Amino acid sequence: MPMEKTFDAASAEPRITQAWEDGNAFAAGANASRDETYCIMIPPPNVTGSLHIGHAFNNTLQDILIRWHRMRGFDTLWQPGTDHAGIATQMVTERDMAANQEPSRQEMGRAAFVDRVWQQKVKSRGTIIGQLKRLGASCDWSREAFTMGGAPGDPNKSDGSPNFHDAVIKVFVDMYDKGMIYRGKRLVNWDPHFETAISDLEVEQIEVNGNMWRLRYALENGETYEHPIEFDDEGNATAFETRDYLTVATTRPETMLGDTGVAVHPDDPRYQHLIGKTVTLPLVNRSIPIVADSYADPEKGTGAVKITPAHDFNDAEVGARTGLRVINVMNTKAGIAVEENIDFLEGCDPEPEAMALHGLDRYEARKRIIALAEDQGWLDGIDADRHMVPHGDRSKVAIEPFLTDQWFVDTSKIVGPALEAVKSGRVKIQPESGEKTYYHWLENIEPWCISRQLWWGHQIPVWYGLNMSLASEHLAEAGVPAGSAEDWDAVDMGAALAFDGLVHGGEHHHCSANLEDVSQKFLDDLAGLPAPLNHAQIVEVADKAEAMDRLAESLSAYAMSQDPTTLVYPVWREADVLDTWFSSGLWPIGTLGWPDNSPEMEKYFPTSVLVTGFDILFFWVARMMMMQLAVVEEVPFDEVYLHGLVRDAKGKKMSKSVGNVVDPLEVIDEFGADALRFSSAAMAALGGVLKLDMERIKGYRNFTTKLWNAARFAEMNAVFEHRGADQRSISDAKQTVNRWIVGETAKVRETVDEALMAYRFNDAANALYAFVWGKVCDWYLEFAKPLFASEDPEIVQETRETMAWVLDQCFILLHPITPFITEELWATTGTREKMCVHADWPVYTSADLVDPEADREMNWVIDLIEQVRSVRAQMRVPVGLYVPVLQLELDAAGKTAYAGNEALIKRLARIEGVTETSEPPKGALTIAVEGGTFALPLADIIDVAEEKARLEKSVAKLEKELGGIRGRLSNDKFLASAPEEVVTENRARLASGEEELSTLKAAIGRLAEVA
Repeated sequence: MPMEKTFDAASAEPRITQAWEDGNAFAAGANASRDETYCIMIPPPNVTGSLHIGHAFNNTLQDILIRWHRMRGFDTLWQPGTDHAGIATQMVTERDMAANQEPSRQEMGRAAFVDRVWQQKVKSRGTIIGQLKRLGASCDWSREAFTMGGAPGDPNKSDGSPNFHDAVIKVFVDMYDKGMIYRGKRLVNWDPHFETAISDLEVEQIEVNGNMWRLRYALENGETYEHPIEFDDEGNATAFETRDYLTVATTRPETMLGDTGVAVHPDDPRYQHLIGKTVTLPLVNRSIPIVADSYADPEKGTGAVKITPAHDFNDAEVGARTGLRVINVMNTKAGIAVEENIDFLEGCDPEPEAMALHGLDRYEARKRIIALAEDQGWLDGIDADRHMVPHGDRSKVAIEPFLTDQWFVDTSKIVGPALEAVKSGRVKIQPESGEKTYYHWLENIEPWCISRQLWWGHQIPVWYGLNMSLASEHLAEAGVPAGSAEDWDAVDMGAALAFDGLVHGGEHHHCSANLEDVSQKFLDDLAGLPAPLNHAQIVEVADKAEAMDRLAESLSAYAMSQDPTTLVYPVWREADVLDTWFSSGLWPIGTLGWPDNSPEMEKYFPTSVLVTGFDILFFWVARMMMMQLAVVEEVPFDEVYLHGLVRDAKGKKMSKSVGNVVDPLEVIDEFGADALRFSSAAMAALGGVLKLDMERIKGYRNFTTKLWNAARFAEMNAVFEHRGADQRSISDAKQTVNRWIVGETAKVRETVDEALMAYRFNDAANALYAFVWGKVCDWYLEFAKPLFASEDPEIVQETRETMAWVLDQCFILLHPITPFITEELWATTGTREKMCVHADWPVYTSADLVDPEADREMNWVIDLIEQVRSVRAQMRVPVGLYVPVLQLELDAAGKTAYAGNEALIKRLARIEGVTETSEPPKGALTIAVEGGTFALPLADIIDVAEEKARLEKSVAKLEKELGGIRGRLSNDKFLASAPEEVVTENRARLASGEEELSTLKAAIGRLAEVA
């Protein structure tokens, strides 16, 4: 059956995808013919997410590498999977629950809510996976992993997929036991909406119109200073006033309740004598010191800075350097929390108005404080101020720096090997600029906060228990009769077991993988207590409050019954879950079956390359390096390929508010997956800006159409009807055209391999585009037409065989980038032993297949035709007009080439013929080719004066436009204030315009020749 006129991507793509899956084409090891392995770990997308253009770009590059290596016979594995994405998935689930009018998370309770999230995961998981399949991602889908796989509640726990949960828990316990994980109080990014700590990557900076409020803090003990109020032309102070207060400025006046100092620069002459003195904090009446720290900038504002260590990251550092107190004045919802706040109340005498702020939202408290400041006379002024405010990328509310107890990885203990692995060259980062960023992050690394106050995630494997003791001082406090606490026989156990005497000093904790293991540790703690306490039954409860109630009930029951079986020691599990980045940091080993010594772990680890974005170099790449080296003492991958964000055609960042977001699925619907994939490859210059241009995608769809039409042309010339085992060797071709195209094929194979080896995807794509569209479709198909018309059957058959081979090579070489159309053409154009996805990648070389004589001759012919066409277009010679050509000089090789291809040259260059002459007539344009010179007499064909006037008008207009662009780009103010993408766009317009200007001036120069 003849080929369809066009390739219907919409119907073909799902059919081809199903054929690949039915044939297990993507299974680990499929098509392997060599011992080398090649493994890529997919950066796991959020399980409830959808495919965005960044996913499409990133996964296209991975798929190109995997398909290329699979076709080369490597034992390949592209490991797929999804991330449980704690905060995002919890948010999506709660939104879905609200839409369905289900009970809220709080009404459900933790266990029921986690079950509900598992249902959401099952419902959503197919979306992103299905979308990746639409893109053509050739992952081993049978090995799909999940970063919560195997956790309690997982409906697929018994399906044989990797038990990622157990691996995560084991790593936490091991790192805790080695002192690499600890619990501490530090400042974190706090999302008041979700009431959880979040990572820096989950924070987006938003510029807002706000205010800078200036507040007066009164100096104590009669201190004053001279404040400059008038200045001369050079900025020197000429007049001063005596002040008994310091003025500080803030964009967040509500935090002043937690101020514990005012910082000034140690070299600021205005304040040097005040260092060590104190000011009174308004409303709170706390005496706070004036400290010296270089963070205070004498040139900025008043040079005096209020310091709130519990609510600002910079202030926390100043406070640590200068020994200031840390006072938290907010709750988890960013409301004011001053009642029963021991830290706040210590050392101050707050006014009733200050205490009345308790419970207010931070913004309401802000309004009240400013109103009080104005009423009480300590508001110095208000200035409009546009500044950046950090917001949660999910909640869209302003983030609060918040002091809270969290779990941390002591990164100082694990960062060294990760740095050394890159510095030594064991792991290479491409482009090299990524290494500098990597070093900067790791050489300045802070403790990593790994706890999140969520319900969905890996619950931290730590249990708490109440501190218990029968020490004599506690017995006395409980009213136990006098006696030796060491002589248990002398102790009245009934009195000793009074709750107040037994429980004291808060709680302690132990870390283990499960309750059974941790119970033994708590029993060891109880061993120092007398019977029957040392044999109390360990029971798990929800929280500390329930533990205290349960223990009190147990002691009361024992006092009444003296039955030791009623004694229990309640423990409760840490409510926090692990940061998603902690579990995804174990992605390479967790997906390969660790901690079991699985065949996959043995074969594919370390993996070959990680393809990911610059933006998560620290958050994911560096952490994987640290974690794998800490856990298994091996790097997770050999190379890292980094790329930037995909931007729009003008280089602007995609944003829903701007309206320039591109939906990859809509692109696939309109143009097909192959066009989107080719566009992704073509713009993937190493370290370059990624500009997605819809016109280019449309052009690459036209490219696939060109390939399809080339196959149809071949079919119409019976090219595919003569395949077989008796087909002659392709290197035996006798016709110059056939020998030439075989050599060109060998050249492009080498170019593509070299480019992909160096992660220059754009060079590979551009080389294939130029070869398939230019050499094959534009030239070889035209050159082959007279050969197909030959009366010599040997010539016809040789050309059919050559064209069949060349098109097969096109399908194979293009397959990693455009898998769908090449798989369809592979199946349509012949009976094959295996699918194109498993076709053997060629290994021939230029040395094997390039015929120097054929190469020179045909490239000479092409050069002559292209130059004639260029002159015709430049001089606007009518398209259908055949023109004469003069031969001024030509060597023997050129004459042979012309004689052998005269008919082709005349038809394709649209020339009447060639006449030999020694001198070109007036009005002729010369054309230089290898070994000779030709001329085109155009004086009688075009109106030189009219054409010159048109070109000069175009030059004048363009020069005016370029002058404006040059002016903007030479303006420092423009460069400093304009968005980066606007500056980039102007530079691109200048470069393009200058190129066009050069072309126009060259055309005018050509006209001068004619004149």
